[in-house]
Amino acid sequence: MPTRDEHARIDLYWIPLGAGGSGFVRLNGRIYEWVQARRERRRPMDLYHTALRVHLPEGRFVVETMWPSPDDEVAARGVVIQGPVWSHLLGAVRTFRYEVRRWREGQLPDADQAVGGPQTVSDNPDQARNLLDAVESIPGLVWGRDQMRAGEMWNSNSVVSWLLTVSRVPMHEVHPPTGGRAPGWDAGILIGRGEHPEQDILANQMGRFG
Repeated sequence: MPTRDEHARIDLYWIPLGAGGSGFVRLNGRIYEWVQARRERRRPMDLYHTALRVHLPEGRFVVETMWPSPDDEVAARGVVIQGPVWSHLLGAVRTFRYEVRRWREGQLPDADQAVGGPQTVSDNPDQARNLLDAVESIPGLVWGRDQMRAGEMWNSNSVVSWLLTVSRVPMHEVHPPTGGRAPGWDAGILIGRGEHPEQDILANQMGRFG
């Protein structure tokens, strides 16, 4: 039976895309979703950005992917790896680089706007510690591209779902709020399970931008 600990849990946040920002991200998200909905002949849906809080007796950790990297003070934000946005060449410039944070006692912007509040997806301390360890192994794939032929682009939601998958968190009941979706979510699950055809690409990207 899985180990349980009242002080251990993984909380998932479904944060509306662009929450708390200037409106630029929200507007671009709506345009993107309108185009996708037209292509797929469906109604536009609400878009979400996902993030995690991992609670353990030794501390509370924010795990989140952000773009662009705001400055070079990466240690202060608990940045573990960085990756390129749109292309490897552009990734040489900080503006086109994303970062994955494992930030002890860190801040999670707009957590109060998460729909439904934090969703506890595990209270297993082994899964929580495995997830924190797995951050160092996130593949440094290009944000906004489908290098793995998983059917959708790699992005911040892919990172979160990949981490949950490789940490053995049951994913069959984890899904966006009703009427919404998180682009990249399914790609992270497929890649985390190894259900993709481009295994060699993944091996080459592991840790490249760490």
